Amino acid sequence: MEWTSEALVLGTRPHGEGSVILEVMTAERGRHLGLVKGGRTRRTAPILQPGNTVLVTWRARLDAHLGMFTTELVTGRAARLIESATGVYGIQLLTALLRTLPERDPHPALFEAATIVVDHLNDPVDAGRLLVRFELAVLEELGFALDLAACAATGVTENLVYVSPKSARAVSAAAGAPYRDRLLPLPAFLAPGGEALAPTAADLVAAFQLTGYFLERHVAEPRGEPLTPARAQFIERLRSAAKA
Repeated sequence: MEWTSEALVLGTRPHGEGSVILEVMTAERGRHLGLVKGGRTRRTAPILQPGNTVLVTWRARLDAHLGMFTTELVTGRAARLIESATGVYGIQLLTALLRTLPERDPHPALFEAATIVVDHLNDPVDAGRLLVRFELAVLEELGFALDLAACAATGVTENLVYVSPKSARAVSAAAGAPYRDRLLPLPAFLAPGGEALAPTAADLVAAFQLTGYFLERHVAEPRGEPLTPARAQFIERLRSAAKA
């Protein structure tokens, strides 16, 4: 069996003396692994860095096998990403989110979104805006979408300022006032009609607290695995930007 596709590099792990198992995200084949012979050589290792886009060809006798990759660099980003803490933590968070997806399960919309995000990881606020929406998209793809279109209690679509931790639905200021201590804040840029709003760093910290609650409940806790430490480190960069 054989196929060829553009892929976003998620990472590698050593295999044998000089080879690696490469993990990539593709549009048609989803998150996929394969063996790269000589993947730790001076020529090949820089190509197989997280954040780079490569053209991969996968070959195996049977579809169930690990298979082998050959790779060719399409877009190199890794060198730029490691120049800033935002880039380092951002790409670690992005790859960790993609690893929550089942292996070989296609998610073309997430692949396209990931390639956009990875090109905007130099500025904390710009990167944060894209990453928090990416977290919402991952939750939706995993079957845990937040319903932010209308108030869960009244059906109104205006002045939505809370999210119910139980139903994952938006709640208006009036309906949520008696229960505000038990509700999660909904930043205005995530509410209906807020797409054009430019979030502040503080808005983004609140947004990550919202998505983090549901990622913990639906992804981390059932798997018995904590969210990547890079997420907290990225949010700390946002807090620093908010104070600046």
